[in-house]
Amino acid sequence: MDRETVLAALRDAPIVAAVKDYAGLERSLSSDCQVVFVLFGDILSIPGIVDQIKAAGRTAFVHLDLIDGLSSREIAVSFIRNATKADGVITTKSQLVKRARELGLITVQRFFMIDSIALEGFSKQLGAGQLPDFIEVLPGVMPKILRRLSGMTSIPLIAGGLISDKEDILSALAAGAAAVSATRPEIWFM
Repeated sequence: MDRETVLAALRDAPIVAAVKDYAGLERSLSSDCQVVFVLFGDILSIPGIVDQIKAAGRTAFVHLDLIDGLSSREIAVSFIRNATKADGVITTKSQLVKRARELGLITVQRFFMIDSIALEGFSKQLGAGQLPDFIEVLPGVMPKILRRLSGMTSIPLIAGGLISDKEDILSALAAGAAAVSATRPEIWFM
């Protein structure tokens, strides 16, 4: 799988199910969401979690920073590549993005836009190092910031965090986000 295939899936279903437990995983697989972000698990359970997602015909991304037992080192990326069928990874760390790209995984780098310093850091990071396939911006309920960020890069943006209703989804998409990620199951069914 490649970025263009994921983009096509997001055009058809622009809501990403971000699952944080087994109950959410089950619900996400009955939704129209074609892309699933795994935000829970450990090194023993993550292969089975990804297998469930893949068996349902969905695209699976594992959030490296949230899986118990994984370190923030490149070996964690190699583990996900070799021990699971994940299509890609999510992380806040540039060195893990670089390693994942080397291994042929699709990458999502998370950025927390909490203040102007974070916004400046985002701009600097775009000019240095390995760029991800997608950028997830949190919180995702800031249309002005999303519009500004989408003007700074051609990398597709995913708006995540604090998405609570259809208005938030439409605002994020209108501001330039390619998709919206949400942990709330009611959002997955909109």
